[in-house]
Amino acid sequence: MHRKATITQTQAGMTHEELQAFGAELDAIRKRVMSQLGAEDARHIRELVRRARLAEVSGRALLFAGLFPPAWGAGVALLTLSKILENMEIGHNVLHGQYDWLNEPSLNGATYEWDWACTSAGWRHSHNYVHHTFTNIRGKDRDIGYGLLRMAEEQPWHPAHAPQPLYAFIQMLTFEWAIALHDLEFDAVLNGDKTLRQLRDHARPVLRKLAAQLLKDYAWFPLLGGPAAPAIFAGNLSANVLRNVWAFLVIFCGHFPDGVETFESHVDENELRGAWYLRQIRGSANCTGPRWFHVLSGHLSHQVEHHLFPDMPAPRYVEIASEVQAICAKYGVAYNSASFPRQLRGAMARIVRCALPPAKPATTDATSARRPAPRPGLARAGVASLRARAQRLSLHVAS
Repeated sequence: MHRKATITQTQAGMTHEELQAFGAELDAIRKRVMSQLGAEDARHIRELVRRARLAEVSGRALLFAGLFPPAWGAGVALLTLSKILENMEIGHNVLHGQYDWLNEPSLNGATYEWDWACTSAGWRHSHNYVHHTFTNIRGKDRDIGYGLLRMAEEQPWHPAHAPQPLYAFIQMLTFEWAIALHDLEFDAVLNGDKTLRQLRDHARPVLRKLAAQLLKDYAWFPLLGGPAAPAIFAGNLSANVLRNVWAFLVIFCGHFPDGVETFESHVDENELRGAWYLRQIRGSANCTGPRWFHVLSGHLSHQVEHHLFPDMPAPRYVEIASEVQAICAKYGVAYNSASFPRQLRGAMARIVRCALPPAKPATTDATSARRPAPRPGLARAGVASLRARAQRLSLHVAS
């Protein structure tokens, strides 16, 4: 007996049988790759851990000589590299369980703790479960704008959204802290879905992690540096901000550029496996680039493949991308892939476009005849000008 078709299936233009075949072909890719995991995959992650640690030790050592400007600059660069590798290619992927098959405690997704303000346990729930299960479903996926930004024109607009380009800039600089606080679900408290006692219990491990991060980078290491303490403090702050900016840009380019869709809240009802795969593809975007770019992005440059197979070792995404794209072409599914600058322009244009109030529907001739034409004031003219600029930017990105 066939399950009731979901909106995703209907919009895809696929029959029940086609969706099943679509899902089966993607399942086959996953089964084949996971059966081939071995020494090369283990070598990759172990080598990345070694390099990240070496970069951190070298960077922190150079910051102790931070009164000498070239040493300070090199220290910031190496510490930033270490933090990016640890967060993107190591921490994020290990927490997805991509290397659990190695049976190494230091690479176990259930126990790994990363150099990031958000607790690993909180990330596994909010990201691994909520985001990857309900990808881009409005009202269920809390990563759509992270509770701060309006990132879909279907979302209700409020005047508080007007300054959201500024919100986004601040969020970019403080991304690890924004994610940690977002995980506390203050909105659920305001909506009455979470009690203050539940918030307090949830906040305890988060506050402990925040305190540990602050003490490590802004107290212990600076104090160890003696006269170089100000340089070490500034170097640690710079490395953290640069890592935050990079993580923000990579994540937004994979989730919010032009062509990425969001979905109605009931789209996952009776959802077939093929329809789930389809939603992941339509709700994600890839960025093209050289190998170093893929590594520094944690291979989230292949966001489509990551959403399809989140527990597959990320370097494998590069080798299967052409297969996934071919399957999409076979079934008439759009595969969103473009250069990093282009996806970035699209994501930034969406932030600006969604900051503006939705355009009012055109009135009928009869309605226009009964109502005198309003005189546009400065505010209305300003909104119209901003909307026109956002539209031109979107057209430029599309071209």
